[in-house]
Amino acid sequence: MSDSAREPLLSQHNGSHHQNHRHQQPRRPKIKFGFTVNDLAPLTDPTNPKLPRDIGGIDKICDGLHVNPKEGLKSDEGGDGLGSSDQPKFEERSQQFGNNILPTVKSATFWELVLKAYNDRTLILLSIAAVVSLLVSFYEDYGPHHKPGQPRVGWVEGTAILVAVAAVVFTNAINDYQKERQFRKLNAKKDDRNVKLLRDGREQEVNVKEIQVGDVMLLEPGDLLPVDGLVLKSHNITCDESSATGETDALKKDTEEKCYIISGSKVLDGSGTMVVTAVGRNSFFGKTMMAMRETTPEETPLQIKLDVLAESIAKLGMAAAIAMLVTLVIKYVVQHSLADDFPTRSAIFSAMVRITIQAITIVVVAVPEGLPMAVTLALAYATTQMLKDNNLVRVLAACETMGNATTVCSDKTGTLTQNKMTVVEGTLSLLSFHNMDDAKNWKKEAKPEIVQAIVEGIALNSSAFEDKDEKGNMAFVGSKTESALLGFIKNLGYSYSTIRAETVVSKAYPFSSAKKTMTTVVATPNGPDKYRVYTKGASEIVLRACTHYVDSKGEVRSFNDESRAKFDQIISSYADQALRTIALSYRDVSSSDFKSFKDEEPPNKELVCLGVVGIQDPLRPGVVESVRDFAKAGVTVRMITGDNIQTARAIARNAGILTKGGLAMTGPEFRVLSKQEQIETLKRLQVLARSSPTDKTVIVGRLQELGEVVAMTGDGTNDGPALKMADVGFSMGITGTEVAKEASAIVLMDDNFSSILKALMWGRAVNDSVRKFLQFQLTVNITAVVLSFISAVASENGESVLSAVQLLWVNLIMDTLAALALATEPPSKEVLKRQPTSRSAPLINVSMWKMIIGQAIFQISINLALLHYGAQLFHLLDKDGKLSEHNELVLSTMIFNTFVFLQVFNELNCRRIDDTLNVFKNLHNNKIFILVQVIVIGFQYVIVEYGGKAFKTTPLTGQQWLITVLVGSLSLPVGLVLRLLPTEYIPETVVSHKSEAHEPLVDTTRLGWQGAINHVAQQSSLFEAIRKDKHGHHPKDDKETTANLWKRYLPHRSHGEENNAPGSSSNV
Repeated sequence: MSDSAREPLLSQHNGSHHQNHRHQQPRRPKIKFGFTVNDLAPLTDPTNPKLPRDIGGIDKICDGLHVNPKEGLKSDEGGDGLGSSDQPKFEERSQQFGNNILPTVKSATFWELVLKAYNDRTLILLSIAAVVSLLVSFYEDYGPHHKPGQPRVGWVEGTAILVAVAAVVFTNAINDYQKERQFRKLNAKKDDRNVKLLRDGREQEVNVKEIQVGDVMLLEPGDLLPVDGLVLKSHNITCDESSATGETDALKKDTEEKCYIISGSKVLDGSGTMVVTAVGRNSFFGKTMMAMRETTPEETPLQIKLDVLAESIAKLGMAAAIAMLVTLVIKYVVQHSLADDFPTRSAIFSAMVRITIQAITIVVVAVPEGLPMAVTLALAYATTQMLKDNNLVRVLAACETMGNATTVCSDKTGTLTQNKMTVVEGTLSLLSFHNMDDAKNWKKEAKPEIVQAIVEGIALNSSAFEDKDEKGNMAFVGSKTESALLGFIKNLGYSYSTIRAETVVSKAYPFSSAKKTMTTVVATPNGPDKYRVYTKGASEIVLRACTHYVDSKGEVRSFNDESRAKFDQIISSYADQALRTIALSYRDVSSSDFKSFKDEEPPNKELVCLGVVGIQDPLRPGVVESVRDFAKAGVTVRMITGDNIQTARAIARNAGILTKGGLAMTGPEFRVLSKQEQIETLKRLQVLARSSPTDKTVIVGRLQELGEVVAMTGDGTNDGPALKMADVGFSMGITGTEVAKEASAIVLMDDNFSSILKALMWGRAVNDSVRKFLQFQLTVNITAVVLSFISAVASENGESVLSAVQLLWVNLIMDTLAALALATEPPSKEVLKRQPTSRSAPLINVSMWKMIIGQAIFQISINLALLHYGAQLFHLLDKDGKLSEHNELVLSTMIFNTFVFLQVFNELNCRRIDDTLNVFKNLHNNKIFILVQVIVIGFQYVIVEYGGKAFKTTPLTGQQWLITVLVGSLSLPVGLVLRLLPTEYIPETVVSHKSEAHEPLVDTTRLGWQGAINHVAQQSSLFEAIRKDKHGHHPKDDKETTANLWKRYLPHRSHGEENNAPGSSSNV
């Protein structure tokens, strides 16, 4: 550090006068850095590999950052060098480039969550209705018109509504609070994690929070890198950037063009050093995390529909109230105009107040006070049950949004696949196996000496090893290919460490990207020859170096044209499945041959081929079945990955994502399209390979513009922005990065793609539960409103059929219990047999309206009929034809009992919101529904038999109970008739007949035909190419095959149209 740079540091101890002077004058910068944060920001872009060279090279970057690459930063940079400074370490550096700490997200307080939960139109409407109800009830209970002996219970309804609102608000707030705490606990950072830095010329362990731009970090296998940087020194450094970029291939790093280190990546192999260029919010990881925090969640489809419904109910309630007010005023005026004596002003005022109260009561009765409770219960129950299905729901509303998802955009690596390269197929000693269970059978069939040679070759000719990962689990560290091979022999029951301990390695030739092979020479003192050479690598290169092979009997044979063609065919078949093919070989050599080996050039000649294995990142268990179920449910699964197009297409075909007529293309090809072309392409796009994080967000945005409800799954940092932007974001709880979890609405605790299907089922169950309850609630409310209206207009004293307390039982307790019963039905596989519901579809469909209006008309008719003719029907009249006061109470009780049992049986009807006739289906699976019905019937019995004056009831005889229950049970046959009633008979002006199912972007049948047409067209082109070849074209290679002709003559499928080319895995 220069003297001029040190001078201000020394001057800060010159006394208090100078201290005051420093506050008066601008402080000179102590260190003038050669770069700003913006200058260093592009140093993570792999598409610009020459940038470090363009800005002067790594040496100039280090000079600009005031760091010696061989010594690292000086620990006294922020002090005076005497150890007596009160200035923090690296203060100027931190001010210039920031700290390696992301700003903490301000967590909402509990009361803020309460306020957020209350900010709902329906809840506000209910609150207004409750306050009005309380004011009216106080006037009625304590006003001049209160009858002596009547209980003052009017306040109960308004209070009960407020209690229901409070219950909903606090339930939602507590749920959100607990979910957030649970998530924070799940995703807590390991703040005590240390990294190795070079400071003051020596190696030091420093907390990740203390890393500075300019620090020299030491890189070792297994390191999870928390910052961005440039490689200073590399000894075969290989990094896994799959969690950050989606690139599954391990990336070699050097000090030239491949020098970028991205935060969030992991060192697989090699060692070296790097200079830190970005920390905290300026790093790749930090930028992604901060970008997600800026987005704001939108209202869910169900919330929007409920808001519209609340407004509609409020308007209808007001219309009914105004109609009642006008009718009763006209009736009052006409009646008293025709009477002999016109009432006094005080009597008129009192009558008008009473009429106004009745009109206001209509509004209160019309409000569906149980609806928010039903939504809350449905979501709370679903999220609790989903946790058992390994879905941690962070955002409550995401649960119901998922029910209407139309597209699942899934990352490949770690989501559909296991993010763990595995040997999935192989032909060793010309004996094949197709999975690991099959490999164990191969071990039994193959000659033991050959098995031993293969196992030893894999164990010894490898630099990978097994160690604990950051979660404490044992995992292989090193090249993904070598880890897959070591995993293969481990599954066969062998220990690589034991083999290595028992064997002496004489020479090692590390893997070279130029030669694409790795060779190890080991001593074999007990063998006929003293040394053995093991070579593995790219199959075509190793095979070229082989002169012999091992056959199925374990005998060594010389290669001829036929045997080479057979191996070529094996390699080609694996390549068609996008498997990475690795050939294994060996050669025994004498001591004299060993002495002739050069240190730089591996002895890859005259090798004996042991066989070929196919390595792939395999699909997660259950993915194929889940994709098939998604298709049945009308949900399109699209794969968006950073991997290459061949691998992506093969994995998508195996998973059932890429179908005939579908498109598979790359990100660069997609990016050059215009917006309109992108939208048209998306309709058939099923696979996007080599995608960037921007591509993912663009696709999510374009799909949302097309009216799709998009679910996005992913586990990497690169998935963060798209996860946040999607309607529902899913992250992986085990392999997912912190960025992905922070961005997601639901965390898959078991990392299983199949759990997303369960989330879809629960989401649809929530939507169905809300609609079931709405169907039940509106039937009760319409019936209550119309009965109140008719009885108030028709009767002389303006009293309702049901007393206020009886209405309280029906409107509140029944609603709450009904919400519990209908909102807790677990989903069945049947919910996957229908298309998603459109965003624009009404909350109440035609079948629901049939049931609501039909049941309301039936119940109103029954109640009015019993009111006027019940005395005669139930033989309650005296001998002189009059109704005694006791029998009048009996009739009132029977009407009340009938009304309640009409609701009990109608609740069974409401278990179905379509025209399915069997309302008892799967009833045994919903124990809560059965329990609620038992509780309701039990309470009803108590109220009728012991309610007395409070409920205006009297005990009924067994016969009267039987009659009322039978009349109530008529709801079931009426429901059956309503379901059988053809929808087309209902006028379009009354109820819209428009289908509620989401219209897919492209018809699957049409897509299949398109694929078939393309297949025929390309086959025709192939035959034409072969015909031309026979009539004059002479291929350069006489052995050119039909598949080669296909590749040479047919147009390159730049858009990857899936049409089953010869050699593809889906070609039957």
